[in-house]
Amino acid sequence: MSDDVTALFPDEVVTRAHTRLVDAPGLPGKLALITLDNGHDHTRPSTFGPAGLASLDAALDEAFAAEPAAIAVTGKPFVFAVGADLSGIGRITRREDALTIARTGHDVFRRLTEATIPTFAFVNGAAMGGGLELALSCHYRTASKSAGAIAFPECYLGLFPGWGGTQLLPNLIGADAAVTVIIENALSQNRTLDPVKAHGLGIFDELLDSADFLEESVRWAVRVAGGEQQVQRPEVERGAAWADAVRRASGIVAARTQSASPAVTKAVELIELAETADLDTGYAAETEALADALMTDELRAGLYSFDLVQKRAKRPAGAPDKSLAREVGKVGVVGAGLMAGQLALLFVRRLQVPVVITDVDQDRIDQGVAYIHGEIDKLAAKGRLSPDAVNRLKALVTGSLDKSAFADADFVIEAVFEEMSVKQQVFGELEQHVSPETVLATNTSSLSIGEMAAKLDHPERVVGFHFFNPVAVLPLLEVVRGERTDDAALATAFKVGKQLKKSCVLVSDAPAFVVNRLLTRFMGEIIAAIDEGTPFDVADRALTPLGLPMSPLVLLQLVGPAVAQHVNGTMHAAYPERFGISENLQRFVDAGKAAVWIDDGSGNQVVDPEVAAMWQQGDAPSTEEQVRDRALAALAEEARLMLDEGVVAEAQDLDLCMILGAGWPFWLGGITPYLDRSGVAERVTGQRFLAPGVASVPA
Repeated sequence: MSDDVTALFPDEVVTRAHTRLVDAPGLPGKLALITLDNGHDHTRPSTFGPAGLASLDAALDEAFAAEPAAIAVTGKPFVFAVGADLSGIGRITRREDALTIARTGHDVFRRLTEATIPTFAFVNGAAMGGGLELALSCHYRTASKSAGAIAFPECYLGLFPGWGGTQLLPNLIGADAAVTVIIENALSQNRTLDPVKAHGLGIFDELLDSADFLEESVRWAVRVAGGEQQVQRPEVERGAAWADAVRRASGIVAARTQSASPAVTKAVELIELAETADLDTGYAAETEALADALMTDELRAGLYSFDLVQKRAKRPAGAPDKSLAREVGKVGVVGAGLMAGQLALLFVRRLQVPVVITDVDQDRIDQGVAYIHGEIDKLAAKGRLSPDAVNRLKALVTGSLDKSAFADADFVIEAVFEEMSVKQQVFGELEQHVSPETVLATNTSSLSIGEMAAKLDHPERVVGFHFFNPVAVLPLLEVVRGERTDDAALATAFKVGKQLKKSCVLVSDAPAFVVNRLLTRFMGEIIAAIDEGTPFDVADRALTPLGLPMSPLVLLQLVGPAVAQHVNGTMHAAYPERFGISENLQRFVDAGKAAVWIDDGSGNQVVDPEVAAMWQQGDAPSTEEQVRDRALAALAEEARLMLDEGVVAEAQDLDLCMILGAGWPFWLGGITPYLDRSGVAERVTGQRFLAPGVASVPA
């Protein structure tokens, strides 16, 4: 690889490939064992940048020069390799450099594929992206039962496996299984495989215990190389089966990206090509497509998103010193409804401390405890909890009518009706029973933390702890600092959030905080356009080109019209000039309607005739483009105002919240990069949110 390309990766943590010749009794010669190691422990997995690929190439030179009987590649403890080093991608401005990177990966890995002696991958740890492609490039593969994550995460980032993955995997395990691994899993919140599942799919030829994995892998390789052990692989179905898999892939991409991610669409085309292409043809197509993808805004945005989720989310901006956090040995949950039950389940699973729930009558409490126990049983049925763990977790969950049960609780969260007077009353009652140091948290989605705490003797221990529904799935936790919240309470909230495996973002005490404020503003423009006369389907399709996870009216259904209208009421009271109240939507809520769309009986979604009848539309319809421009302009204005108000520290926090709390696609890079790239930010606010080149191709 040229020095020019290597210079684009000044921060590369180089993975060195070390070759040693190993005696392997039964082989007619030595085994050349290549070990990949970047010199760090497992917390910094090995990746392949230009220098790493060069090191592997040199190690292969050394291995082949020794004329061994076989070659094997393995990794450092707990890690095989986890893909390409993406640190320098943002510096690429020339397609020829992108082409060099794409071609070099193929050239180096292909040496193992085309070797005339047997080649093996001993996958001792995590293998993702380019690491998995390296393993697939070998003739045979073993995996440790404790190897960790096996995956192709590229489509999650707005990319595709470009060093052989789209060609090798479908021809190994079949097109349908390859679609699952390359596309479906990646677009399902980056789902990974464990070694057992990967072996079951046929990715690995042999699964071995971890204790003596390397030694057993060598023995297995000797038997395979000597013909004593046959590696059985089922014949891959082609023709109709392959075509069906490609159609399924296209459907997944259309549903989950609205075909707005070019590289993900290209992944489908490459899998289709793999049915008939030889390696020369397939790899050439991958190389050209990867070079194109590396030059796109979508990839830069995906890498920006990935950086936010992997780095900024783990070091929340503005969080107090960790040393101020108090230990939490018992948790209280006020309420026994669905949200309270989800919260109690999460706390008991992650913290494994006593959790007590309260409500206004015993029946509700009993139902709440029963719900939690039932969810624990479901986890056990899926094999995610042992019988001992089930018994232990159930024993930790109790209910009580008396709030004195919270007397020794260190952290109490309320999940009661979204009404300020109700929440003030709950906190007032709690303060009579808990210690002055007990953190009082609220799961409010829009109400003021300061006002909620105003009448307490110790308002400094009240903090916002806003989860997103479903609680077990969405990773965002908005941690809200009230005007009088002290550092100890806030530090404890961040510590608990981390224990709950949530990504915490510090938010100031502003109406609806971040996600709900932005979504409410955006949704308000869609509803206003419909009120003015825009057909429901036109307004609902307006944002399709962005590739959002769901359309506005489907989102309204998911959130719940009554909840959305309640939050909108809060926002209207705070900012009446920007957040209007739709009389039509209020009639919709009053009528108990949950959705605009209904099935017409033949699988088509149509507007509910009752909704159409009650919705009094004007005579000034807009086009899809006009609705889209209107909604994006509103988002740009609101985002700028939020930054000016100090709702979050930086634009990156707005993006992180929308990615993790609203499912904003990775390949858009959050709200602010998209508004920058599309020109909306400067048109509406007179300035960009981010520096030029951040989450986009440098000019």
